[in-house]
Amino acid sequence: MSARLSRGPEHPAAPVRLVHVGLGNFFRAHQAWYTHHSPDSADWGYAAFTGRSPAAAEALAPQGGRYTLVTRGPDGDELEVIDSVVAVHAADDHDAWLGYLRDPDVAVVTLTVTEAGYLRGPDGGLDLAHEGVAADVEALRADPTASVGTAPGRLAAGLIARRAAGAGPITLLSCDNLPGNGEVLRRVVTDLLAALGADPSVAEGVDFAASMVDRITPAATDDDAALVERELGVVDASPVTTEPFSEWVVAGTFPAGRPRWEDAGATIVDDVEPYERRKLLLLNGAHSLMAYAGPVLGHETVDQAFGDPQVRAWVEELWDDASETLDLPSDELDAYRAALRDRFANPRMRDSLARIAMDGSQKLPVRHVPVLRSAREVGRLPGGAVLAVAAWITHLRGCGVPVNDVHGDRWRELAAGPAGEAVAHVLGELVPDLAGDDELQAAVARELEALEAPGGPGDTSAGRGTTPWE
Repeated sequence: MSARLSRGPEHPAAPVRLVHVGLGNFFRAHQAWYTHHSPDSADWGYAAFTGRSPAAAEALAPQGGRYTLVTRGPDGDELEVIDSVVAVHAADDHDAWLGYLRDPDVAVVTLTVTEAGYLRGPDGGLDLAHEGVAADVEALRADPTASVGTAPGRLAAGLIARRAAGAGPITLLSCDNLPGNGEVLRRVVTDLLAALGADPSVAEGVDFAASMVDRITPAATDDDAALVERELGVVDASPVTTEPFSEWVVAGTFPAGRPRWEDAGATIVDDVEPYERRKLLLLNGAHSLMAYAGPVLGHETVDQAFGDPQVRAWVEELWDDASETLDLPSDELDAYRAALRDRFANPRMRDSLARIAMDGSQKLPVRHVPVLRSAREVGRLPGGAVLAVAAWITHLRGCGVPVNDVHGDRWRELAAGPAGEAVAHVLGELVPDLAGDDELQAAVARELEALEAPGGPGDTSAGRGTTPWE
């Protein structure tokens, strides 16, 4: 029986100077990976907190935070043990959280809490009516050190504790797929502080940094754990699989310092917007289209969907639409699209379409709505974006993978009924400023009817459209 992966004296833990919220596979393949590969990694250890489930912390604690990263290329695997995570905690370990934030040596807090974790209302600010937010406000008003349940609440409590301890400036760095994620983070945190009536000085010295992140990270399997044991001779309770490609573009002042991430391949810029827009519209937009249209044709993974000539044609059309809205050199966009083709076609990634399909109501507004708006302003019908919206409505109506969305019930209700009514209701909610665009509605309705037509892609009676999730 192989020994379990552990830290041991030969792999000393770096001092905790970084804290992360959202201990998941993506963080471990991305921010932790860049930190591990930074030349000053011995000075920068990560303490990471889980999201809803404590399972990741329970698996990694006996390993001293160490885990194996399996980089899955088309022709083989590369295995390496990542050392940068030196402490792991369940989300409810609030005393540990406050302890780190009170520590002047802690310089950066990074977050991967997904779009839904920012709990924004229709105006883009914090949804103060949200049950979890309201509970946090009530708890923190009574006791600034009280346990909280949301990411904005946790950050507000941490900043209050840091200010009280006189621990100095700090950077909060969003690593989620949101345009302007630094400003989004600033807004929800300062909204919560204002709701608490906190001293405005609490937010002074806080750098709300922004970043664009990109690395496909599918869920690991038992086969991956077996590979680690076979190749490295150790049992890893929580390996991570990823692709060879990785990108991280960061903008911030980092008043308390940071690792030399740029020497590990990160790009440090003044403005991440051109990069995040490129990624959201091309990579993430294509992902969402394939997640909703691919299962209609019976596909389960990205490589299967992209290998289907019909789906690939839809993706290429979507890219054509999106490229029209991007203010980047055409040769750079061509190179990025070529890299995406290679990534999507990698047969060894097995990236699940069901995983990508989650929380579409949070994703379509930033992945497809901008393309719809830009095209309609000049009188064009963007065929790829139209198809993506129609495929999402088909998904909401029960075709393909099950709906797993934070607002799923509401969107399923909007998508019910005859195709024309469903499209009108969904577009009216998704992009209200185009609710009266009859030409757009008719185009989406045509695509929806084609997807659901007898003998069409969504016709399960012909043996197509049937997936293991139905």
